[in-house]
Amino acid sequence: MYDLPPLARFGGRLATDLRDVTSDPAALESTGFWAVVADFEGRLTCARFGDVRPAPVPRPVPGAWRGPTVDAWTSSLDRAAYTAGVRRVRQHIAAGEVYQANLCRVLSAPLPPMPGGAPADVDALTAVLARGNPAPYAGTVRLPAHGVEVATASPELFVRRTGRVVESGPIKGTGRVAAELLEKDYAENVMIVDLVRNDLGRVCATGSVTVPALCAVEPHPGLVHLVSTVRGELADGAGWPELLAATFPPGSVTGAPKSSALAIIDALETTPRGPYCGGIGWVDADRRTGEVAVGIRTFWIDRAPSDPSPATAAGGPVLRFGTGAGITWGSDPEREWHETELKASRLLAVASGAQQAAEGTIR
Repeated sequence: MYDLPPLARFGGRLATDLRDVTSDPAALESTGFWAVVADFEGRLTCARFGDVRPAPVPRPVPGAWRGPTVDAWTSSLDRAAYTAGVRRVRQHIAAGEVYQANLCRVLSAPLPPMPGGAPADVDALTAVLARGNPAPYAGTVRLPAHGVEVATASPELFVRRTGRVVESGPIKGTGRVAAELLEKDYAENVMIVDLVRNDLGRVCATGSVTVPALCAVEPHPGLVHLVSTVRGELADGAGWPELLAATFPPGSVTGAPKSSALAIIDALETTPRGPYCGGIGWVDADRRTGEVAVGIRTFWIDRAPSDPSPATAAGGPVLRFGTGAGITWGSDPEREWHETELKASRLLAVASGAQQAAEGTIR
């Protein structure tokens, strides 16, 4: 569709020579190296590549990426709507329907035209992100003909598999510095750890699920997170299809109980999350290994946007980015709004091409 060949980048490796694309998770139990993108709503894209080699992310090339300015973004939920949503979640909590729910918004901005009419390249954005906001689970999947053009700077592990051992690293609790973390943040993390333990327990051998680390403070560019580790051993007969079915969507970006939180999310959020809050990563089916990140701190290019908004008015491609916060009974609506701003501000500034991250104001 576009003069951009398929590729994927994960963990210092570049995958090219696309061989197969499928939505069947059973393919991840076959052979070869697969890039995986799972939308929050359940759309799964698995792409098998024939050539995988070590390759660091290249340095940014001047002019190769033109991002939106930090003031060009609009939000699916503005400040008033988001804080009203937080209050509504608290009402659900007071009614005993849910303990926690993640409330998110999707930011959109028109992509500036490239010189000569060339298509914007998500891999050029990858180079900018790697320099301005390095992340442990950074990755890129470029499949223009399949509607997948994603670059993530995710700090969060959804699931890692090494043979029969699986591990998840849920994040809950965010502040500029460790001193800003509240008791509410720790309680939120523990609730999600329990949820992830239950999810893994559905597909792991009885008694094998453990929590090697609970509420560790982890620094990331511009902020800190509370991160826990949950580990287990897959039960006999279980593989990627069963693992994804048991754990998706990730508990840290849904809430607890997950089914109730998903119903609240569906009622309050006004646009699909897409790859944001989904899963983005790789699977080496030959070695029975893989690593899939939670799709946070994630940009994606939408070439055919259908939603009516200022970002889509010009009719060209749109860049999207998601941000959100976990809402508990102890949540303050304004503080939760500011947490979503904190999570977005640095990344939007980096993607704009600005040399220094700055606080962005989202209309």
